[in-house]
Amino acid sequence: MIGRSLAQGSEGGGAALDQVALMTGAAGVIALGLMWVGYLHRTRRITWLQRVADRLGSWFDQPGWVALPLAMFLATILTALLGFIWDVSLHIGNGRDEGPLANPAHYFILAGLFFLFTAGMAAIVLPLDEKPGPAAVRITRTWYAPVGGILLAGAGLYALIGFPLDDVWHRIFGQDVTLWGPTHLMLIGGAGLSLVGVLLLEFEGRRSRPDPEEPRPRRMWWMRAFAFGGLLIGLSVFQVEYDFGVEQFRLVLQPMLMVAAATVALIAARMTLGTGAALVVACFAAVVRLVVAWLVGGPVIDAPRNVFPLYLGIAVVVEVLCLLPAARRRVLWGALTGLVAATLGIWLESLWVAAVFVDPWPTAMWPELLLMTVPTGIAGGVVGAMLATVLLGEPLPRPAVRRALVTTAVVVVAAATANGLMIDIPQDARATVQLREAPADGGRMVHADIRITPDDLAGDDPEWVQVLAWQGGVGSDSPGRGLVVDQLRRMGEGHYVTTEAVPVHGTWKTILRVQDGRTQTALPIFMAADAGIGAEEVSAPAEFTRPFVAEITVLQRERSFDHPAWLFTAASLIVLLCSLALIAALCWGAARINDRYPRSSAVRAPEQAPVT
Repeated sequence: MIGRSLAQGSEGGGAALDQVALMTGAAGVIALGLMWVGYLHRTRRITWLQRVADRLGSWFDQPGWVALPLAMFLATILTALLGFIWDVSLHIGNGRDEGPLANPAHYFILAGLFFLFTAGMAAIVLPLDEKPGPAAVRITRTWYAPVGGILLAGAGLYALIGFPLDDVWHRIFGQDVTLWGPTHLMLIGGAGLSLVGVLLLEFEGRRSRPDPEEPRPRRMWWMRAFAFGGLLIGLSVFQVEYDFGVEQFRLVLQPMLMVAAATVALIAARMTLGTGAALVVACFAAVVRLVVAWLVGGPVIDAPRNVFPLYLGIAVVVEVLCLLPAARRRVLWGALTGLVAATLGIWLESLWVAAVFVDPWPTAMWPELLLMTVPTGIAGGVVGAMLATVLLGEPLPRPAVRRALVTTAVVVVAAATANGLMIDIPQDARATVQLREAPADGGRMVHADIRITPDDLAGDDPEWVQVLAWQGGVGSDSPGRGLVVDQLRRMGEGHYVTTEAVPVHGTWKTILRVQDGRTQTALPIFMAADAGIGAEEVSAPAEFTRPFVAEITVLQRERSFDHPAWLFTAASLIVLLCSLALIAALCWGAARINDRYPRSSAVRAPEQAPVT
């Protein structure tokens, strides 16, 4: 059965093999060309690559083996981000792809990730007549590679591997249309964590200058701040389903993910760069996300709109707490700041969430929210503080302690995530739906009167009781550009009505969703026939009664459950182990740099960083 799935793609499970072959062949040709250029450079048969790197180095005030990779990375990571947000939006508005070449966003993602990997390889290939710092890794007798370059290439390769594995995954398990598919997490995780490699590479270059004590151009402070902004964005992409309002997991995971991203990136930035850095980083991330959101959800691409976290509340908390005397004790201050960020900071962020997000955080969710954000915030603060310690050139705690701290942080985040994934599917729950016709908007539109049994399935303050209609077709002529989310008005115990007309025609998938605490369930109102997966239409008569089911069975309709139960678990564990290996590699690189670079007075205290 598995062999047949791998050999035969279908409309609902894997790309056509000719498209896979074409993409693989094109990537192979480009890779061979780049390898040939690298070979010519290493054998000194060309000099133009070194001249370009040196010219960029004079502007970046860095060695060429840092400057050229940084320039390449800045261009490619923004390309990948645009492609990623665009791709998510297209899947929400249109559904699955006809193939990898049929989705224009894939070209941006693939190009961005490919040249992200190439940027890391450039840092490895470029050094000719020098050992790039005392932490450099020996490749041959005379060839040494900077640690940051190795990590950057490794993160890029990890993300790139996710592309072909994603097709294999779909052939076995069907099209799990969710951002949190394991192979999808490889793509975004590799890209997001690559920023750690960039920051470490920049440190190696900064400390390898002829005179590390010489003051640097102020523009380099801004470049480092933007790198931290990239790290904040990269760690935030795991939340993007919440940004569109089509999250397929419990709402309590959103604040936990926000705290994890903000504490690591903002605490490390403030400690490394000094006064105002956390605010600068948060503002930079917001501007980049705003531009991308406008391009995707505005008149340029005309796809479903998305919003994003601001992180300004947490940034303010970080800035204020850095005034405390404990800020000199890096790990302790990081833990304390993470604690306050996970309480006061996330409360400030909740005001923005309530103002612009589809699903605000209900009061009843806050006890569990704090139970998840507080340990996550402390763990994120400790990790951010240790990253800053490396970038400041100060000594980390002894190896046993730092390994214990990082391991504990990973376990804490994993435990919080596991808790957020726990759901209860109610038994014998159902809803009676009466539909009333509304003025047509390109097809049949209806209002719904809904009575849920039992009537206490959702309490007085649930995360959501809503009608979600999606995948109706991207474009301004489609309601909501292919996405409609209507928060139902509660009329009484178990009695709800829609507040706007919802579509029940064409390619729309329109469902009733309920989440209250651990209860998470849904039922279909209308679902178009799908010949690609052999699914018949779920019609929307004037009145019907249907049972609530596991939400995944309607939101991920294309997903196949026709495989041994152990296979999905085993495949997921393999991806998890690969992810842990990437995290371990980043920790190894940071520790190697910290252990092998001498302490220097060139490393300035944070409050002396040039911010103007």
